[in-house]
Amino acid sequence: RLAAVATATGPGEPEAPVSGGIPVGGVVRGADSAPVPRAAVTLISLGGRQLGRSVAQADGAYAVDAPGAGSYVLIAAADGHQPQASTIVVNGEPVAYDILLSGTSGLTGLVRTADGGMPVKDAMVIVTDVRGDLLATGSTGEQGEFSFAELVPGAVTVAVNAAGYRPRALPVEVGGTGVTRVEVDLETGARVRGVVRAPHGPLADARITLVDAAGNVAGTATTGADGAYAFADLDGGEYTVIATGYPPVATSLTVSGTGVDDHDIELAHPGE
Repeated sequence: RLAAVATATGPGEPEAPVSGGIPVGGVVRGADSAPVPRAAVTLISLGGRQLGRSVAQADGAYAVDAPGAGSYVLIAAADGHQPQASTIVVNGEPVAYDILLSGTSGLTGLVRTADGGMPVKDAMVIVTDVRGDLLATGSTGEQGEFSFAELVPGAVTVAVNAAGYRPRALPVEVGGTGVTRVEVDLETGARVRGVVRAPHGPLADARITLVDAAGNVAGTATTGADGAYAFADLDGGEYTVIATGYPPVATSLTVSGTGVDDHDIELAHPGE
């Protein structure tokens, strides 16, 4: 929201030159009150039609002409600053309207493994605001680094996801100036692997469903020709494995550490 005050020119002040409209002008400043040169200032009608446009001078001064008395929307934008918009009211006299633009900030960080501090390459990094709207997205580099420029200061959520690791999200407060730095440690996801067998040997095309302690389906898989199945990127905890293809069989297991590698399942018809 624009931090600005519109005032009509007083009786003793010089009149603005006549240019076929009612002058609206002022100075565009940043958060430190310094002028923001080359800021684009656009005047539009309440219906969205552009009526005038100005580029701020070196001292931040801008000037546009309103076609007549009424309400208008004034939009200001500049590199490295958050765009701003505000409604102004023109009463037939020149209007002085100074604009204050909030700066944008940078966010950089590193993604590493929690167990050894090794960089995680190609991790997906997503930045959202407090409403969940996407602000930025990117991937980590060779050293697990990521960087985003021109973020609006304030509270954001940084979510990181990488193959073989548990996803993580954490709150971050982006500072008003400079670059905010954050480090994200990713835990290795646990796995569950095994083989489904029937009386004649490994069973292909058996349907395996993994259910967590809350009753949510954590994953599904179909066995290959060797009867093998696998689930990865799991949280530790209690799970139930349900296998179908013969009369279904449900088994329970506890996942901790790196997981379980030999949770084999036997399927058979009654009497076999």
